[in-house]
Amino acid sequence: MTPLYYVISAVLVAWHWLFTEIGMDPDSGLVWVLSIIGLTLTVRAALIPLFVKQIKSSRNMQLIQPKVKELQKKYGHDRERLAQETMKLYKESGTNPFASCLPLLIQMPIFLALFRLLDKHAARGDGKAFITKDLADSFQHAELFGIPLKSTFLRADGDVAVMIVAAILVVAMTATTFTTQRQLMSKNMPADALSGPYAQQQKLLLYVLPVVFAVGGIAFPIAVLFYWTTSNLWTMGQQFYVIRNNPAPGTAAEKAKAERDRAKAEKHGKPVEPELAAPVVEEKPEAPKRQQPKKQSREQRKKSQGPRPTPKPKPEGGTNE
Repeated sequence: MTPLYYVISAVLVAWHWLFTEIGMDPDSGLVWVLSIIGLTLTVRAALIPLFVKQIKSSRNMQLIQPKVKELQKKYGHDRERLAQETMKLYKESGTNPFASCLPLLIQMPIFLALFRLLDKHAARGDGKAFITKDLADSFQHAELFGIPLKSTFLRADGDVAVMIVAAILVVAMTATTFTTQRQLMSKNMPADALSGPYAQQQKLLLYVLPVVFAVGGIAFPIAVLFYWTTSNLWTMGQQFYVIRNNPAPGTAAEKAKAERDRAKAEKHGKPVEPELAAPVVEEKPEAPKRQQPKKQSREQRKKSQGPRPTPKPKPEGGTNE
């Protein structure tokens, strides 16, 4: 973790120096909160390439779900063969099933490094990496609206205000985590992808991650809760932008985008492109129904057929021509 301590502390101290240079009080809780938010934005901006890779991988996973289901039907009795064929399909389609977890997996060490820097060192007045002893003392006594940033829900010492603020931040962190995952599943996943193994993985993350953060959040310092909540808000906005402007095929988001593009084209008097127009279903003329003949009695059928012609008598000794 030592390299991460230096990287994280360097970014945090740089933001703290920047806000101090523009005339803000270096010992105020507001400067430290803004510095943590600046650190969050820096980290998330650096992870944008991984986020793009995550979006592409998630989209590919959605698109190949019908093929995955076919493999499950074909090799469901042979798990080893099913695993081999599934990995072969992933390789052919250029899909990495673990790419969707990369941003989260990379953020966790950064989060833990920040947690240890603030909770184990700065909160106790000890310097670490680029956080000097003077900066550690500054953070140790920093307060925001009278709430110490080093406080946690579990270490509130009976201070109701601290517990309320910590609880609000824990709820905000949990709610943004749930909303972000829910947004992805409800708007940017086709119907076929909502019933496969990938969907089960997403549903698991949908409910497990918020619970994990809610349970662990009560032990996080208020300063660290600001980091994770800000990170979740960044993820939510970034994901909303991608879903709105570049939705996956066959999803509700794609239909909504097509409707917006069509309305925009009509508003500006531009011809609506064929792919934006609503599909026109040609109605085929109905074939005339064959009427069943009504049941008639024998006398009615005789009357309708008329009298039968009388056969001509054959001439004697000759043949009819």
